[in-house]
Amino acid sequence: MTDNYIVVFDGVCHLCNGFVNFLLKHDKKDRLRFALLQFAGNLEADEIIKQNISSTDSIALIADRKVYFRSTAVLKIMKRLGGGWQFFYVFMLIPRPIRDWVYDVVARNRYKWFGKKNECMVPDEKVRRKFL
Repeated sequence: MTDNYIVVFDGVCHLCNGFVNFLLKHDKKDRLRFALLQFAGNLEADEIIKQNISSTDSIALIADRKVYFRSTAVLKIMKRLGGGWQFFYVFMLIPRPIRDWVYDVVARNRYKWFGKKNECMVPDEKVRRKFL
């Protein structure tokens, strides 16, 4: 699974679920795998995630034996989609504190602005193999 990347996301967040559905649709190279933040305990990087994810984080990316958080995770995910979606990687030129500040504002307000589910998403059978 060396070419696969694991996206860890908040399974009850509507915004996060929408982003995952977007990724499922556009992951043409079938490189992304997904894990719910609420059940990340079976991942090798679980301890790193627990130590680094705060209450405002909702997305992490495990790639190349590293764990990326916040805006860096989102931009690296977009780069891995390929095609025109790689354009978003240009935002890496913005200093990380600024990118993460914007990310944190959205993350802190995601439930208020986009809503929250009572339960984590359950993937349909077609994409279930992409979930860990």
